[in-house]
Formats: sequence, structure tokens, C-alpha cells
Amino acid sequence: MSQRRPANSRLVYSTESGRFCPGCQRTLAKCVCQAGPPASGGGDGIVRLHRQSKGRGGKPVTLISGLALNEQALKTLASELKKKCGVGGSVKGNDIEIQGDSRGKLKQELERRGYQVKIAGG
Repeated sequence: MSQRRPANSRLVYSTESGRFCPGCQRTLAKCVCQAGPPASGGGDGIVRLHRQSKGRGGKPVTLISGLALNEQALKTLASELKKKCGVGGSVKGNDIEIQGDSRGKLKQELERRGYQVKIAGG
């Protein structure tokens, strides 16, 4: 059942084929690159650094979100960033939590690795 579109219309957005892998540009179901399919929630390609202290007894935590990496690559990156800052942290879902307010160091390190970084929030 194909529907005929008027000649003056154009397709603006389509969900027909789903999400694409940033590595091999194929659909996630047909991804063939070594990195594997990225974690869902890829976003707009900008990595955001948030400072949070709510629900943590007043202790600040830097939250890194917007990374389109699979689980293993996310854990590896988190480990390297924790070593760079000299603090602890963890991976929760698709985000990395780094103890303390290390947004300046993290921004420099992530930009050096080729990410587009924005410091979000206060």
C-alpha cells in the first residue's frame, strides 16, 4: 500500500529505518563496526558536564552525559577520566559520575579527545 504524495511536498522526518550507528552508518540492527551499537539516548552529539549535589549530603559530583558509547567503552573512558582527576566515580546508565567538581579538567580532557563539550548548569 503506497500512498502517493503531492509533487510539492517533501519528507521532513522519517522513522522508517530507525537509528543509525555513528561508526559504520548502518542501522543499529545491521551494525558491523567493532564498537558495536552505541547506547541509546545518543542526543545531539554534545557532551554536557553538570554539577550536582542534590541528594548527596551536599557533596558535589560532576555528571557527564551525552556520550554515544557502548557500555564497555563508557567504563574505559570513566576509568581514564577518574585517573586524570585523581578521584573516584562510577558509570550509571549512559552517564559517568565523577566525584567532586572537576568540570574544568574534564572539559579540557574531553575536548582533547575530540568531543564537543558544554558546561551545563551552575
